[in-house]
Amino acid sequence: MADERRSYHYVGPAELRSLVRPDRAGRSMRSPADFNEWTADRTVEELADPFTFVVDAAGVLRLAPRRSEHVVCAAGEAVLGAGEIGFRQESGRWAVDEVSNQSTGYCPDVGSWPAVAEALDRAGVARPSGFTHEVEFRRCPACRQLNIVREGDFFCVFCDEALPREWNVDRPAARLLRAPLDAADSGSST
Repeated sequence: MADERRSYHYVGPAELRSLVRPDRAGRSMRSPADFNEWTADRTVEELADPFTFVVDAAGVLRLAPRRSEHVVCAAGEAVLGAGEIGFRQESGRWAVDEVSNQSTGYCPDVGSWPAVAEALDRAGVARPSGFTHEVEFRRCPACRQLNIVREGDFFCVFCDEALPREWNVDRPAARLLRAPLDAADSGSST
């Protein structure tokens, strides 16, 4: 069976795209050496806080300070995963302390975990078997607002319509289709 990875496009506020600059993208972690160099450049205080992360289209983990926008960390590109992540040292090795898919800019599905896991493995970071905090994002088909599903309640907080069980955040908006007017409907006479 082919491994199909969903990419997530930015769905957050348009004005945040203006912050994207090549020199502001998150730092790429292609190997354990990259990760070790990056942690060596961080202060103890910085390492105590979670970081913003994305997994880019090439499957590479990118890290940025927590208050960074995910779209900036991703250099404005589509991602395979995004969220927040914290680290700890465990038996002389770096490990994930906490990791979530919480990114309101990309709203990745919880099914993005395999891409995140592979990126962490490539960076040499010990990891849990899944997100330590999962966020379920859905777009309301009725009012088009983004929602976070809480406690399994699949109803829109804005209009109370039912939300789909499957992830649907960056799917195109449904278009109203109109049949072309025929001569009788157009009010014209022949």
